[in-house]
Amino acid sequence: MSDFDPNTARWGQGVQAGRAEIDQGLRSYMLGVYNNMVIGLAITGLVAYGAMMLATTTNPSLAVARFGQIYLTSFGEAIYVSPLRWVVVFAPLLLVFGISFGINRMAATTARALFFVFSAAMGLSLSTLVLVYTGESIARAFFITAAAFGALSLYGYTTPRSLSAMGSFLIMGLFGLIIAMLVNLFVHSSGFQFALSILSVLIFSGLTAYDTQSIKEMYFASDGYEIAAKKSVNGALRLYLDFVNIFVAVLQLTGSRND
Repeated sequence: MSDFDPNTARWGQGVQAGRAEIDQGLRSYMLGVYNNMVIGLAITGLVAYGAMMLATTTNPSLAVARFGQIYLTSFGEAIYVSPLRWVVVFAPLLLVFGISFGINRMAATTARALFFVFSAAMGLSLSTLVLVYTGESIARAFFITAAAFGALSLYGYTTPRSLSAMGSFLIMGLFGLIIAMLVNLFVHSSGFQFALSILSVLIFSGLTAYDTQSIKEMYFASDGYEIAAKKSVNGALRLYLDFVNIFVAVLQLTGSRND
């Protein structure tokens, strides 16, 4: 028995050490997910403001078109008024489907690069928000979204309750929401848009918690670098979409428009 006890202690210490290594690996993996997501959001914000600066002018003699009361440069006319605007609108959607369905066939560096290209395309598409809404409204919506996202993601990471049933229901609702949004691109109903914004907040808030739990459960300590890196990019893409969609919906519900 005296020989057995020390072996048991050493075995227990080995289990604890293994658990510590897994926990450290999981923290590093999740940190990579959030880092990629934050870089993507930063790219989106910089491109959105950069596009707005290039697209507008305060000198009427330099303007070639108008967006409401805003004077547009030739670049602004191209991305906001001309038929090219539909490319700007739909390019992010095509990119996100391409990344989601093709990531297993890509190298990790390619997947990360495409995610950043997608983030830039989203910035160009969302630059109209910088034109329409005041800077104060945008900042307020961002901080509301960041606070809600942080709390929901933390819940998804820490809760022992499985969120898979809720996630399945929310994903079905998401497809319906996408179809309704595409319809409203052509209908332009303000009442319909208000209802869609409320639904967006609810659906993507739930998806934030579900996606965080799902991304956490994707982690395996035995994954090689390529697999782990692609999982990190995929997770960043999912959480990025949750954040951006909550932000846009909150801005549409609470934002003040430029005069």
